[in-house]
Amino acid sequence: MAWARVCASCCWQLAEAVLPTHTGVGAEERTPLLGLVPASQSPGALILRGPSTPNAGFSCLPNGFGSSDPPFGGHRKVSLSAGSSSPRGPGATGASWPTAVLLADLEQDARQGVCALPRAAPAGLAPLKPEASSSPGLTSCLGARVVAEAGTGDSGGAEPEPESWLPHCHGGPETPESRRAQPPTAPELPPVMLLNGDCAESLKKEERAADVPRENGLDEAEPGEETTGQEVIVIQDTGFSVKILAPGIEPFSLQVSPQEMVQEIHQVLMDREDTCHRTCFSLHLDGNMLDHFSELRSVEGLQEGSVLRVVEEPYTVREARIHVRHVRDLLKSLDPSDAFNGVDCNSLSFLSVFTDGDLGDSGKRKKGLEMDPIDCTPPEYILPGSRERPLCPLQPQNRDWKPLQCLKVLTMSGWNPPPGNRKMHGDLMYLFVITAEDRQVSITASTRGFYLNQSTAYHFNPKPASPRFLSHSLVELLNQISPTFKKNFAVLQKKRVQRHPFERIATPFQVYSWTAPQAEHAMDCVRAEDAYTSRLGYEEHIPGQTRDWNEELQTTRELPRKNLPERLLRERAIFKVHSDFTAAATRGAMAVIDGNVMAINPSEETKMQMFIWNNIFFSLGFDVRDHYKDFGGDVAAYVAPTNDLNGVRTYNAVDVEGLYTLGTVVVDYRGYRVTAQSIIPGILERDQEQSVIYGSIDFGKTVMSHPRYLELLERTSRPLKILRHRVLNDRDEEVELCSSVECKGIIGNDGRHYILDLLRTFPPDLNFLPVPGEGLPEECTRAGFPRAHRHKLCCLRQELVDAFVEHRYLLFMKLAALQLMQQKASRIDNPTSLENGDSPSSASKPEDPSGPEAGSEEEGGSASGLAKVKELAETIASDDGTDPRSREVIRNACKAVGSISSTAFDVRFNPDIFSPGVRFPESCQEEVRDQKQLLKDAAAFLLSCQIPGLVKDCIDHAVLPMDGATLAEVMRQRGINMRYLGKVLDMVLRSPARDQLDHIYKIGIGELITRSAKHIFKTYLQGVELSGLSAAISHFLNCFLSSYPNPVAHLPADELISKKRNRRRRNRPPGAADNTAWAVMTPQELWKNICQEAKNYFDFILECETVDQAVETYGLQKITLLREISLKTGIQILLKEYSFDSRHKPAFTEEDVLNIFPVVKHVNPKASDAFHFFQSGQAKVQQGFLKEGCELINEALNLFNNVYGAMHVEICACLRLLARLHYIMGDYAEALSNQQKAVLMSERVMGIEHPNTIQEYMHLALYCFASSQLSTALSLLYRARYLTLLVFGEDHPEMALLDNNIGLVLHGVMEYDLSLRFLENALAVSTKYHGPRSLKVALSHHLVARVYESKAEFRSALQHEKEGYTVYKTQLGEDHEKTKESSEYLKCLTQQAVALQRTMNEIYRNGSSANIPPLKFTAPSMASVLEQLNVINGILFIPLSQKDLENLKAEVARRHQLQEASSREKAEEPMATEPEPAGAPEDVASQPQAAKDPSSPSSQG
Repeated sequence: MAWARVCASCCWQLAEAVLPTHTGVGAEERTPLLGLVPASQSPGALILRGPSTPNAGFSCLPNGFGSSDPPFGGHRKVSLSAGSSSPRGPGATGASWPTAVLLADLEQDARQGVCALPRAAPAGLAPLKPEASSSPGLTSCLGARVVAEAGTGDSGGAEPEPESWLPHCHGGPETPESRRAQPPTAPELPPVMLLNGDCAESLKKEERAADVPRENGLDEAEPGEETTGQEVIVIQDTGFSVKILAPGIEPFSLQVSPQEMVQEIHQVLMDREDTCHRTCFSLHLDGNMLDHFSELRSVEGLQEGSVLRVVEEPYTVREARIHVRHVRDLLKSLDPSDAFNGVDCNSLSFLSVFTDGDLGDSGKRKKGLEMDPIDCTPPEYILPGSRERPLCPLQPQNRDWKPLQCLKVLTMSGWNPPPGNRKMHGDLMYLFVITAEDRQVSITASTRGFYLNQSTAYHFNPKPASPRFLSHSLVELLNQISPTFKKNFAVLQKKRVQRHPFERIATPFQVYSWTAPQAEHAMDCVRAEDAYTSRLGYEEHIPGQTRDWNEELQTTRELPRKNLPERLLRERAIFKVHSDFTAAATRGAMAVIDGNVMAINPSEETKMQMFIWNNIFFSLGFDVRDHYKDFGGDVAAYVAPTNDLNGVRTYNAVDVEGLYTLGTVVVDYRGYRVTAQSIIPGILERDQEQSVIYGSIDFGKTVMSHPRYLELLERTSRPLKILRHRVLNDRDEEVELCSSVECKGIIGNDGRHYILDLLRTFPPDLNFLPVPGEGLPEECTRAGFPRAHRHKLCCLRQELVDAFVEHRYLLFMKLAALQLMQQKASRIDNPTSLENGDSPSSASKPEDPSGPEAGSEEEGGSASGLAKVKELAETIASDDGTDPRSREVIRNACKAVGSISSTAFDVRFNPDIFSPGVRFPESCQEEVRDQKQLLKDAAAFLLSCQIPGLVKDCIDHAVLPMDGATLAEVMRQRGINMRYLGKVLDMVLRSPARDQLDHIYKIGIGELITRSAKHIFKTYLQGVELSGLSAAISHFLNCFLSSYPNPVAHLPADELISKKRNRRRRNRPPGAADNTAWAVMTPQELWKNICQEAKNYFDFILECETVDQAVETYGLQKITLLREISLKTGIQILLKEYSFDSRHKPAFTEEDVLNIFPVVKHVNPKASDAFHFFQSGQAKVQQGFLKEGCELINEALNLFNNVYGAMHVEICACLRLLARLHYIMGDYAEALSNQQKAVLMSERVMGIEHPNTIQEYMHLALYCFASSQLSTALSLLYRARYLTLLVFGEDHPEMALLDNNIGLVLHGVMEYDLSLRFLENALAVSTKYHGPRSLKVALSHHLVARVYESKAEFRSALQHEKEGYTVYKTQLGEDHEKTKESSEYLKCLTQQAVALQRTMNEIYRNGSSANIPPLKFTAPSMASVLEQLNVINGILFIPLSQKDLENLKAEVARRHQLQEASSREKAEEPMATEPEPAGAPEDVASQPQAAKDPSSPSSQG
């Protein structure tokens, strides 16, 4: 893998070949990726619940996907004609692979004949073959030849002769061994070749010029629009098998694909159990050596059944080092210490502890399992009502981690490097080994292999020792000299290959664990060597020097992106370089703070120093040259980097060709904020004043502009809603800008146009920026705004800007259409003009922030709102705009909503309004006045629409945050900054449904407290020197969480003895302060500061003076506060039970603080095409087309794998949805396999106790139960319950769902008493959060009644069922089937109760001689339990008769025709206004909730 990372600047081919992983598409061609996935950056975030799912209406592909199965066996041809309308799918597993052709590519240019393919696998990418992928050819089918036939609309005629295209399928019978697992070093996937018509850019641009300007400048076809008659047929080149002959083992066969490269076979051999100890070998076919980088299809004579020989090659120093590193990796393969230490992108996973690794074998296991005795009793702390919250079960001990010791020591010898005379004998390096039997040996690595020499620790003798055994592999040599090694190494490798590949693949970004067990620190030569060389990633394997990050980042952006294969290659390269850059920047930032990097200005004081390391520029978050004096000094300098990062993220997502941003990573470490940036070529040689040719370096005094920059930024202004405007410079000249004045443009020595300092990309937030003489709207003043904030860089979030524009758009439609309707109705010419102040529309729902296409829903009925807007749009469209009256109407509507154009809707913001020091020309005063009003309206919109909308969603349980991070994410999706947290909590307190918001209030208070504590902790840490770090952190935690009244800090011992106190030097590293002010902090002082901080920052009054009061008043848990503060600050603590409440000793000692990790913020490049597929799949599923949805989601999974490699949050969401679909379609084994991957991936990339992981555990438990794995299902549910207790506590709406699940499973295994404890707790929680009259509560009563019935306690059963019946009757009416069912059940219970009473009376009368008829006690059947489980988990199977099905099909077809007809009409009538946001087609919006979003995990009573 070493050479897989060649420097991008080498040459074009190398750049194309080597940069594994790309992102982004032309802003013109595709929806901007902007925040497609909000805060968390994962589609997972989009799978919210209930009717207000923001993505409820995405349908990006034409509704007509026709595919035809060929009449012959193993191959499959998929043809796609965009016009046909017969959606059907290839069977539940999504066999082979569904075609994926993006609309935007099809739409344009049908004039291309056969499309040429770029090279399939770029050199240097070792593809992964995820084992047990959901269908054999899914991720491994690479090749695709394409036959494009223009004009044929019928797929039947396009079938070529079977022989003519030699299909081979790569999805042959793979042995689990053959493709066992992917090498952890290379998580990139083979590019899946998908083809489509090349869309010519120029063509698009011409079309666009003629088109009406659309919101965000996109023209994506309406679903169902006729696109082109072009047929695209994708045919895969299938795989074949070759025989491998390796020395010393039996020949075996291996399945390969023609697109693979020879080096991929190398990777497979280095990972196989029996060949893993070889690294230095080549493959020979008929005596000829195969080139590493050639594709298999280009190898002459390679065919089915060919024999490849493994030939051992001579070593070089580099190869010997790689070999030793590989052997060390094999020895450490089960050791979790890298995951605990947060290195090399390792992270933890505990799923296998709870499943015993037996999920895949569900089919083979004995069916009698159901009745086997299962121990169902959970540990005491998991039972409802337990007050205990232990920490140790968070990381259960995995049996496999008990290390099998193969060797005691393997390290480099002190005799390295070999002297000249030994070099000439072929010595490369020396190793020192102590075997498990305590034998000390010295080993020579020579060009021919490894052998023992006669050196000792103090005596050098390179002669071979006996036994004189030369082995080409170090493992073979060690097998010879140590029997223990031989035995244990074999066992270790067997275990290694049995682990699920997802447990060992590296994640794209490092995930840190906030707890870790006490670990033994073992000797490790490779770790030691890595620590002391500047090895970063794999620099030593790159020809030349360290990586030129800037060149790599920009070159990948310049890769072509005309068609899907090109875009995949590009997005993959961008993603790979970004994740490498993030890792390098994090490492560099830590080195800077730890004082291991020399400053480039060492003579200046610490705060002002800047650093360059590994071609990355580092600066500290301090206000260096009074740069931010007017904005809030150091506080502003601290927030500026994150604002800048948000700007970079935004411009990257718009992805305009020719405009470049810097690679930017913000790292918080030990209380310091470090910004890491790639370096613009030539910037260090010249002064900033000379470099900047656009923007201002002194906040608006001198301002420059540049025509090329204006042209480039103009292209971003529409999606980013930025207004092109004029400002005055110091000479009173007008200068035109298309960004804020701080945004600087610099042309690098490479001729590229860079923009930097994007901290004011978005408009200012007037609620936190008091401006003398400017009043805010009433909504703001009522809420106590404007409030002065600590800095003046408060901006609105991009999501808010998008939601606001969307809101204005609906308002515009209403105003214009209503007036037109009035005109039509009365035909009286008096268009009424509306003032800007009135906003008659109700609040529009914050939509998914991918721009107003995303389909907005109104807070009332989303369906009716959208339908209304559609109707209005048609009214406006039907007016051709020639009528002066209608033009007047449009003009008035534009004026009323603040549009900058008077003929169409176009709302944009001027980011320089209210910016200190910026002046506007006289001629623009009116425009400036309108812009000021727009900003005030936006500030009011946040308070009057977004925050109430959030609270309403929480009451409706449309969003269910479980911890601080998920609450923050939910707020950010709606564009609400965290500084509004106090306001959100105020609104929760004042809400009439206060009790139903109890969980939100608790999470909010906890978040407020830990954020305030984090602010204090940051400055506290800056005063601590390195030797006192663990003492200082444990002291802080004691003051924060321990009930011990007066904890004493332990100063580092050497403080007390050192006589010679050296004078303080000026240029100590930033983290080397030597004061001990931190040691005098007391709990009282800390909590006083926290309350003060909460008041100042969040404007919220905390009523507590100590941690115990806080816990008491707000119902918080100390363990939850500990988790939150640790995650926010990067602390890692020892895994043990802490006695927080002891008043006799402090909870933490310095030994309990193990580490402090960086908290890293970076850009998350997106896989845009894959994301479109994902959304289209979701839309299909919501319309009820499960198989089509399944195909699209499978395709999305393919493309995600292609771009991100095997591990990513978005892949996790994909797998979860796939599992859910397979489950609904009855394929339990497939559901189980996909969900297992989703759980493993969620644990690895989000964290073992992240709320998302808890969700995944619950889904997996359901599928396990359906597959009759009852004990596994229970242990997974218990794990989910434990994690929920740790993360939040018991009192959460989600707990009701969890407890219902647990109670039902226990009922199924006849543990009635235990079952009742959980079900009654669920009933209590449901009653609290949904109200006693809710259908969920009725269902809960019914579940409890069933258990009582099984226990023959009929009186209790009747009581509960009556409660349920009453709810059904009042909510649904007498005639509803639920009410009838309940009434039947009541009758049945009454009969049983009467029968029981009779029997009892009989016994009393006749004593023991009574003649008793046997009582019928019903043990629940598994089927009935599963049915109830499905209901509470929101999966409804609606039984349909054949007739119903026919009616349904006819209805769908009718709607489809209507839709097509309306889209044709629309195409014929140009509109004077923007088209409405392409939201959900009516047929999605008007479907009942039950049929919608099977991915919604909420229960549906």
